[in-house]
Amino acid sequence: MAALQSVVGVLQAESVPNDGKGSTSLSPYFAPMKEVVIGGLATLIVFGLLYKLAWPAIAKGMKDRTARIQADLDESAAARAKAEADAAQIRTNLGDVEGERTRLFAEADQQAAALLEDGRARLAAEVAELEAKAEADIAAAAGRGADDLRADIARFSSQAIESAVTTSLDDATQQELIEGFISRVGAQS
Repeated sequence: MAALQSVVGVLQAESVPNDGKGSTSLSPYFAPMKEVVIGGLATLIVFGLLYKLAWPAIAKGMKDRTARIQADLDESAAARAKAEADAAQIRTNLGDVEGERTRLFAEADQQAAALLEDGRARLAAEVAELEAKAEADIAAAAGRGADDLRADIARFSSQAIESAVTTSLDDATQQELIEGFISRVGAQS
């Protein structure tokens, strides 16, 4: 009750007592009523303006934030589901990789064996061809050598005969041999 009387006393007082340090209220516990009323009204006006002007923007920002967070959660859930599906697919394919690897190695071994066999056959054919060519070259060289030897023998014997005939024949006998040769050649044509 005493507090109520002090509030009524403050409202009725025309001036607030001054202790030399500034204004003071009559009660050590309560502010002057005039200040409480003005402060309360100012607070209500500020809160009213905030509610009227700022609250729609704040509410919209909160809704947008909520929607953005939900979209991020949905996106992460979809990414996780996709990652789990990809992991399952990889695990499934891993079994297929070993079978595929075995098949590829077997196929590579078959191709290598076929290439090796083909290479051996071509090499044997080339060796046979080279041997035949070498034998033909040897035979041709031997034939050329024998022909060259015959030609050399014929040339040397012709020179030897000519030199022997030239030294053993006199001019009359030589003239007679030439004329006999010419008459034989003329008789044949």
